[in-house]
Amino acid sequence: MNAPAPRDDRVERIRQLLAAALNPSVLEVGDDSHLHAGHAGAASGGGHYRVKIVSERFEGLRLVMRHRLVYDAVQGMMHLDIHALAITAIAPSELS
Repeated sequence: MNAPAPRDDRVERIRQLLAAALNPSVLEVGDDSHLHAGHAGAASGGGHYRVKIVSERFEGLRLVMRHRLVYDAVQGMMHLDIHALAITAIAPSELS
């Protein structure tokens, strides 16, 4: 079994994976793990992260499909490096 990546590297890795998969015009990735210290799910070493992403790929898609695209992009990090992921996924047309 692989060991989780160092926490400092995870935000950058999430950012790289999402940028490559979804070519966002806005991408914000935050680490909220410190807010969940002692949480049973955090004991595995996975962190709690939040992303705000604006991408043309989300145009015309329902929220559940947008989230699926995000989860697909970071699939290799789920359960080991990422315990929880809060997603705000926006199409550019929704910004105005």
